[in-house]
Parts: sequence; structure tokens; C-alpha cells
Amino acid sequence: MTGTTGTTAPTRAEVCVVACAEAWRGDGEVLAAAAGGVVPALGARLARLTFSPHLLLTDGEAMLLSTPEDPGRFEGWLPYRRHLALAARGRRHMMMGAAQLDRYGNQNISCIGDHDRPARQLLGARGAPSNTVNHPVSYWVPRHSVRVFVERVDMVSGVGYDRAAASGPGAARFHGLRRVVTDLAVLDFATGDRRMRLASVHPGVDVAQVRERTGFDLAVPDEVPVTRRPTRRELRLLREVLDPHGAREQEVRA
Repeated sequence: MTGTTGTTAPTRAEVCVVACAEAWRGDGEVLAAAAGGVVPALGARLARLTFSPHLLLTDGEAMLLSTPEDPGRFEGWLPYRRHLALAARGRRHMMMGAAQLDRYGNQNISCIGDHDRPARQLLGARGAPSNTVNHPVSYWVPRHSVRVFVERVDMVSGVGYDRAAASGPGAARFHGLRRVVTDLAVLDFATGDRRMRLASVHPGVDVAQVRERTGFDLAVPDEVPVTRRPTRRELRLLREVLDPHGAREQEVRA
């Protein structure tokens, strides 16, 4: 949806952007990084422009953005050694993608099938292990399905709550999985045993749909709220400033 806000109802993609933005609410001055697609990147920039003005945003390399509305303007230089120092001390919050996630938030972006003879070779673990033990992480999944939400991941790339706890204080000190945003819902780990919980369903989605497309038993509260819709200001920023060409709509097809 492009153009002026008018009275047009928000699209599913716009609800997802706002749900991603909410992951950074209250984070203060931390480095917000998005590596999972257009929607989380827009979410980080929208959070900075609205309720989380102290977030640090980069151009993906070494420059800090001065204004999220204009990615070509910079306010500082962040050498990679400083970037890694922030990341290693809990001062970064990254939203990543996932090929597979299990009930405790273990993530796979490496391969599908047996590691020795995989059916599909993916990205490889890359920075996922260090990200998940060194600073908060959230996930963006544009297609909620049983292929992504599985009983057991084929390979652990990002560390879930069960493995972090089993590995002791060194792995658990900065570990924290904040939320999982999908095209259907928002999930978190706000349960006693840190199992994945259904936190909200997006407008037009019901709980049964989410359960049907999840390959394990989700923790589901008695009452599941609806994910909040964007405000008029957020819609204007999205449609007229941050993404006037509507790239978000190509990532979410409700």
C-alpha cells in the first residue's frame, strides 16, 4: 500500500512492521540490527522515529544513521571492533530470520536434513551462535508454517533457552529471546519453562490457524489479544517516508 494514509486500513505487512518495531521498545541506547528482511529493517527505523528514539541504527557497515528517514545522512562512524564490543556485551538487539525454530527458540539457518548429507544447504551458522549468547535476539518469519516451526531443528545455529541454560552462566548471561514475529502472530517465551507462547494474533487471524501451522504444541493463554494496528502517524511514516514504494508488501502476502 503506497501513497497517503487517508482512511485505508493497515495491511498485514504494516501490522508486521509495527510488531517488529515493538521488539525494540524500551531498549534504550542499543544497536538495533535487522538481518531478516525488509519488514524488520523497517521496524527498527520506525521504532527509532517513534517510541525508541535512542536506538542506534547503522547502514549495515560502519556508519551510524543520523535520521532513519534519510539513510544517506550519518551521525558517526562505528569501527567494526567497536561494533563487536557492543555485540559482545549485550548492547545489541538483532532481529534475524530462521529456516527452522523449535519450542525453546533454537534456530536453524544452516541445513535441512542430516548434517552429513543435507537435503538443502542454507547459509551456514554464520553469526547466529555468538549473537544468541552475547545479546538479545528476536526473529522474523514471513511464512508461518510447520516447515519452520518444528519439534526439533535439524541443526542448532542460534541457541534456544534450553541449551543456554544447560550450558551455564557463560552462555546465559546475555542470552535473551525477545519475540518471534510472523505473518500470522507474535510469539514470545514468557512461560515458566521458557516454551514458546502465543502472545497475539494479527487482525483477521484466529488461534486455530496458528496452531495448525505450528509443528509443536504452543503455550496458549486463555485469552489471546489481537496485535495492535499501526497508528495514523506510523502509517504515514511507513507509506510516505520509510517505504513509499511498498517493498514491505512483497515480503508479506496475506
